[in-house]
Amino acid sequence: MKPLLLSSAPALASPLAAQALTAAPSLSQRVALAFYTLHQASPALAWAGWLHVGFVVLALALLPLDQRLITGAPAWLKPLKFALSGLVYTWTLGWLLASLPAMARPAATSVGRGVGLCLVIEIVIVFVQAGRGVSSHYNVSSGLNGALFGAMGLFIALHTVLSVWAAYLVWHYPLAGSAGYAWGVRLGLPLSILGAVVGGLMIRHLGHTIGAPDGGPGLPGLGWSTRAGDVRLAHFMGLHALQALPLLGWALGRWQPARAVPLVWLGAALYAAIAAALLMQALAGQPFWRAR
Repeated sequence: MKPLLLSSAPALASPLAAQALTAAPSLSQRVALAFYTLHQASPALAWAGWLHVGFVVLALALLPLDQRLITGAPAWLKPLKFALSGLVYTWTLGWLLASLPAMARPAATSVGRGVGLCLVIEIVIVFVQAGRGVSSHYNVSSGLNGALFGAMGLFIALHTVLSVWAAYLVWHYPLAGSAGYAWGVRLGLPLSILGAVVGGLMIRHLGHTIGAPDGGPGLPGLGWSTRAGDVRLAHFMGLHALQALPLLGWALGRWQPARAVPLVWLGAALYAAIAAALLMQALAGQPFWRAR
């Protein structure tokens, strides 16, 4: 059986897949096939993503209605950002795992179920705490707040372990698609794991700002501190290597197939260097962009 990916859609043996593989498939056919592939490859991650879509809508609806501030930011801004991040992560990981061969699919399904559960529990806690008007992260001000933060930490750790398992799978098995895309996946997952590990620094510090309390002036919409170091920027960049490097590999595989693999390695090295520089800058207490 061929790996379950857009390029191997005949293996799905469905009218939808056959229709989408016409000489000039429409955009709607491509989108439909992409989501069909996602649901077939990892139903847990697919439905976890749809749940995050619902949370995005809920946060957007509550933002203009609830004027409360939590650590200086609108109460529902952080839940909105986490819901968007979880949505992108679940669907990206699901599509990447779809490139594994059939022999790896049972393990990939287990990874998808575990990661989906971890992210759903995390986003539920974030929304519960926002509804209570308190911070969800680094909050040990009461027994309940400490227990919820501890539960998040536990599932974040489990998520990291599952991500390591996913990285093993994509390095151990051949992947569908071009060599550039395959190496983008293989390099993107470990860098994403390192980005998640950076979150452990924030947990140890019980905050994300270095050199000042959390809150205060920050970049519009993002909240990254403009007066002190903020570890969240390096954390964000590391996590999104999961999208950036496979996309880079896919593009190079199409436009520069002969040089795609070394260029992907070069891109990964530059990406890691930038993320590391941002982390060092934050740990030195220096903001990415200082407010005047």
